[in-house]
Amino acid sequence: MIMNVRDRLNRLTGEAEKREKTEIREEILTLRRRIDAIMARKPRSSAYKCQNRYAVTRVLEDVIHGSEICNDYGTFYVSRSVAEGSDSHGCRTISEIGGLNMNHAALLAADERIARSDLERGLFIDTETTGLSGGTGTTAFLIGLGWWENGSFVTEQIFLRDFSEETAALVFLRETAAKREFLITFNGKAFDIGLLSTRFILNRQRDPFIGLPHLDLLFPSRRLLGHRLENSRLVTLEEQILDFRRRGDIPGYEIPGRYFDWLGRKDAAVLEDVFLHNRLDIISMAVLAVHLAELVDPAFCRDESNDADLIAASRLLIERGELDSAMIILKATADKGCGRFSFEAKKILSLLYKRCGQWKRAVAMWEEMIDKNPGDFFALTEMAKWCEHRADELERATSLVKQALQYAEESSELCKILVHRHNRLLRKLRRARQ
Repeated sequence: MIMNVRDRLNRLTGEAEKREKTEIREEILTLRRRIDAIMARKPRSSAYKCQNRYAVTRVLEDVIHGSEICNDYGTFYVSRSVAEGSDSHGCRTISEIGGLNMNHAALLAADERIARSDLERGLFIDTETTGLSGGTGTTAFLIGLGWWENGSFVTEQIFLRDFSEETAALVFLRETAAKREFLITFNGKAFDIGLLSTRFILNRQRDPFIGLPHLDLLFPSRRLLGHRLENSRLVTLEEQILDFRRRGDIPGYEIPGRYFDWLGRKDAAVLEDVFLHNRLDIISMAVLAVHLAELVDPAFCRDESNDADLIAASRLLIERGELDSAMIILKATADKGCGRFSFEAKKILSLLYKRCGQWKRAVAMWEEMIDKNPGDFFALTEMAKWCEHRADELERATSLVKQALQYAEESSELCKILVHRHNRLLRKLRRARQ
């Protein structure tokens, strides 16, 4: 690089270094302005904006009803609330939680041990953490618990006012969990329970969740309701399934920042929304568990039930080996008419009859489907199989395949399969006539 006389003089006098520092400072200020502009565009809950206006710091006890708990390992804070049976939560009442069928809850969890427990022995868990990615650096600063007790739903929220209170809080959680026989969470298998287990290990405490039956509601929600939802988030299930809408709810990504605000300023105003968010999560889990359990219960198969949900429930029941229950739900759906879901129900039900050796019922259903739709490939093919392999009616089987070919596109894969079946049947017929 060629330097002129002015540049050399600036370097000797230190002017060049000052200019570089000035340019760097200006770049930093520019970056800060950009970051501030981005953060200003980031949506934050209206409640949080209002809380920032408080001139006086609000103490925890004035904002969150609760009390300090002390044990051999220190102190922490616990807030307890009770939802009475007559209270509503969307389209449900709290009293309906008490009707949760444990046999169906066990079926949802694929763990028969839950069927041998009482609802009162179950523990609902949801956590709020310092980060959303998990790992050893993430702490559950708010541990929400829920259970059914004397006709009401109790929520108890364990809060760490500081990181130093974690061991004492985990000991309290361990003692509470020791009285329970199974867990119910929403995405707890992938996040909450694993995170808490890690915190128990890091605090040299025994993990009380090892070996406990666990119903994670996320998985049956996806199986039974995912076909008609844009996602399987709890808030989506609340709105579209439970008809419950939160107002002014805090976004999940904002919760860790609220806790760090609390640690820095000790202003409990920033925590009010966090506690409410956590409590609503726990109540929604309990109500959702009731809804999912009813879907796989033939006794709740009503005319107003969503047919797509019932089809999904029947598939889950078949997978779990509950064939009789699946048949009842499928028959109720099939009898509703001749729509898409009615056809799907008849299709699954006929295959279930076939699987159970109930050939008379299966054949009657296939014949009914063909009468209503002469081009029903499924029914025509299944009837042809039955005529060929079970009834030894080769001519009728050939006729059925030929009928199906009339409705099949020549270039389709289905047409190729039907042609192959038709040719095989013709060869069988020739051999039978010789």
